[in-house]
Amino acid sequence: MRFDVVTLFPELFAPFLSLGVTRRAFASGAMEVRLWQLRDFAEGAYRRVDDRPFGGGPGMVLMAEPLSRCVAHIRTDRAEPAPHQAPLWLFSPLGRLIDHALIESLANPGPLSPSAFSNAEPNPHGAPALATQAGGGAILLCGRYEGIDQRFIETQVDGQLSLGDFVMSGGEIAALALLDAVARLRPGVLNDPDSHHQDSFNPALDGLLDSPHYTRPEVWTSPEGEALPVPAPLMSGHHAQIQAWRREQSLRLSARLRPDLIDKARQAGRLSRQDERILAQHLSPKQDLL
Repeated sequence: MRFDVVTLFPELFAPFLSLGVTRRAFASGAMEVRLWQLRDFAEGAYRRVDDRPFGGGPGMVLMAEPLSRCVAHIRTDRAEPAPHQAPLWLFSPLGRLIDHALIESLANPGPLSPSAFSNAEPNPHGAPALATQAGGGAILLCGRYEGIDQRFIETQVDGQLSLGDFVMSGGEIAALALLDAVARLRPGVLNDPDSHHQDSFNPALDGLLDSPHYTRPEVWTSPEGEALPVPAPLMSGHHAQIQAWRREQSLRLSARLRPDLIDKARQAGRLSRQDERILAQHLSPKQDLL
């Protein structure tokens, strides 16, 4: 799996590729990341990649020509046949929100699930937005300044992705977030290959939030002097009781903090009668975490 990142600041990626758990994905070859400095594809002594916007206004706009040369070079380097070329994704506030369904589809080889891209930004030049084979990776374009020349977007960008309804100074942080999320799902990256199945939003949890976690000591005294024990079910050693407690906490947290996840799970038929009984109880916020 190969990701090519087009950026004005490739130095931002160096610590990510060499530190932490996800470095195993790159060291093992389970995932490859190649960084491309956009200025290397600009012309002139100053290697200029941006210019003022037509019509006036603040900020600068990335020019289409250096971007086009960079992407053409990457496609030549990847040497993929036209029907199976990696998609070019732009990080943009206009994009489809990055979520677990998208990340899981990218991390696991095979045809991408159409549901993973149900709210994808349509591809202006005709191909299905974000359509590719999972496991093949993608070309990731990190925008900067006021934006990118729309003509480049309409002719070469296959889809747009977003972290949320806010604007950052560039797409590098969004690219790092996507790469990190995909890398930790690749085989051999996590010590326990099943640990991510208990992540929030995972289908193994029916798309709900994860339950709270506790570790030593068994009783912790807060700065206010309150003795706070670990919930009794977690200390019981009874696996069925522990699982029941975790499911109940997951349901309560999701209902209180992300009721939309409960609605999705219910519509998909993932909630049992016992789940519905738990949700029907009227509990205070404090009780939710006991």
